[in-house]
Order: sequence, then structure tokens, then C-alpha cells
Amino acid sequence: MDDGRLVVRRLVADEWELLRATRLAALADAPLAFGSTLTREQEFTEEAWRSRTVTSTPFVAELDGAVVGMASAWHQDDSPATEQHVVAMWVHPDHRGQGVATALVQTIADWAVRETGATELSLGVADGNEAALRLYERLGFVLTGDVQPLPNDPSRGERRMARPLP
Repeated sequence: MDDGRLVVRRLVADEWELLRATRLAALADAPLAFGSTLTREQEFTEEAWRSRTVTSTPFVAELDGAVVGMASAWHQDDSPATEQHVVAMWVHPDHRGQGVATALVQTIADWAVRETGATELSLGVADGNEAALRLYERLGFVLTGDVQPLPNDPSRGERRMARPLP
């Protein structure tokens, strides 16, 4: 996606350092929004970061060349072949409410349909992250009723949301 200034693009293995820097910024900014922790991911090796560009499909949003957001598509092993899961969604605080998240989700949706034949996007929202819940509802996601413990804090839940793809 490119609106003249905002560009959303897929990262490749050789951009592992950009993926690492952006993900660590996300974890530092919003530690309660994710299933992982900053401390855990700071320990990842170059190989682990490169692997994330293969086991998932990371995208970054850039505004005038600076990264302002990220999200990845990931297929969970126990999910239907036609489902892609949105993970690691984050927008820099200075750029929230400006369409960055919408552009990231739309790019992932387009990629999922084109490249994998997906018919559904799903994601998890940590309990207490009401801003994300409202955003995803505006983007057509609905709560499925499925809740699981948040991996980095099992005392909190993570609610599953899904939306059909054309």
C-alpha cells in the first residue's frame, strides 16, 4: 500500500535488524498488549529474527521512510488452511489514529487472499486493550467467544477475533 507518504511493505530475511528494532520498540511501548516480553525477545539471535521472516510474514508501515508500524501474518498449525492470523500489530504512539493500522490490516488481508487463498483473518486481543478491540471492530473483526490465557501473563485473557475475507 502506498498513499504517497505511507508505504506498507513486506520484510525479507536480510531486513532482520529492522524487524528486531521495530518489534523491540513495540514491546517496550506496549508491554501489556503482547503475548511475549521485551526481555525474552532481546535475547533472540540473528537466526531467530531471520526465521521470523520465514515462519511468519512481517510487514512494516513506513511514513516518509521511517517505520511507524508493523504487523505479521502467521498461519497457526492447528488452524484451517484458509485462515491467517494477524500477530505483532503495533503502531508508533505518534501515528495512532491516522490509518496506519488500517493500512497494515488491509495489506495483510490482500496478501493472505492473493498468496495463500485465505478466507478468514483472525487475531488475539489482550484483556484490557480496549483501544485495539475498538480498532479491530471498526475493521470488521468480531469476537468469537474463544479466550485463552495470555502467554506472558496467564492471569489475563486473550480474546480471539475474526473477520471473513472476500
